Amino acid sequence: MELLHNEGSRRVQAALTEGGYPNKVVKLSDNAHTAQAAADSLGCDVAQIAKSIVFRLKEIDSPLLVIASGINRVNEKKIAAVLDRRLGKADADFVREKTGFVIGGVSPIGHIQPVQTIVDEDLFQYKSLWAAAGHPKTVFEVTAEQLVAMTGGQVMSIT
Repeated sequence: MELLHNEGSRRVQAALTEGGYPNKVVKLSDNAHTAQAAADSLGCDVAQIAKSIVFRLKEIDSPLLVIASGINRVNEKKIAAVLDRRLGKADADFVREKTGFVIGGVSPIGHIQPVQTIVDEDLFQYKSLWAAAGHPKTVFEVTAEQLVAMTGGQVMSIT
């Protein structure tokens, strides 16, 4: 495996190791800044990409991470209603400030501060998933069960 030269990817690998997980961050030959690009690079179904989408909880100016299947579109109104919070878009500066990652490389773990997380229930259909690992060219293989354990995320329907 090529050495991880990106600070975000090293942080993700450290979080995996410290959590006792055997998962390894791997570098792709192409950018995986979209679920489709990641699936193409990995040779898997786009639904097996666990994409990390950051929203802004408006009243408390805090991030909300939604880990969604690559084929699903997040129903923001549904999530806002369940959480009883107003959701807003998170711009690139907000995402980097609150998670330590750039858009396209936001990992489910290894954030610079705790982040409230929701895990898409549809991810449990798949034996194996791939998630971003701190950079648009790095990913790690994971299961839905591991994602919930790693993030402390709330499992729900996000569509």
